Amino acid sequence: MEQLLKEITQCQVCAAHLPLGPKPTITASSKSKIVLVGQAPGLSVHQSGTPWGDKSGDNLRNWLQVNKATFYDPDQIALIPMGFCYPGRGKSGDLPPRKECAPLWHSKLLNQMPEVRLMVLIGQYAQNHYLGKQTKRTLTETVQNFNHYLPRFFVLPHPSPRNNIWQAKNPWFVQSVLPELRNRVHEALASH
Repeated sequence: MEQLLKEITQCQVCAAHLPLGPKPTITASSKSKIVLVGQAPGLSVHQSGTPWGDKSGDNLRNWLQVNKATFYDPDQIALIPMGFCYPGRGKSGDLPPRKECAPLWHSKLLNQMPEVRLMVLIGQYAQNHYLGKQTKRTLTETVQNFNHYLPRFFVLPHPSPRNNIWQAKNPWFVQSVLPELRNRVHEALASH
């Protein structure tokens, strides 16, 4: 695993497409029990080097009900985005994650993590990659049907503060989805 992580941090595959250059942001361990698959680092994460080190991360930790020490302990939780580097900015926010990372690195990483009990797929990019045609017509429908993907996968919307409007329109998320997410997360972390 150490060698693989070293290779990832030195990756230059899509350097020509990255406005700020490659700076892969990932944490993982061969002992990881949970894998959080997000989109791609934002600008502040690119600058700090801390995955989920922003308001979205605060929301995500609240959803999971885990503290920062647990969240950033790779023996507990692996943080693996679909695109490992900041993709740059588009007209309405950050560009989508680069398509090279997941096919190149994800299976190699997961093959080194035999202890994984749960994969949390955050947002459409992760869900489309891992669930393929099993996803529903919209992200909302996919999240509403979260129990169809258990016990291996748990699906979530992105925890960006911009999604507060979505949460307000979908009260079932807080009432039904988050309690089950927290149960699954705590079960996975308690496993040996």
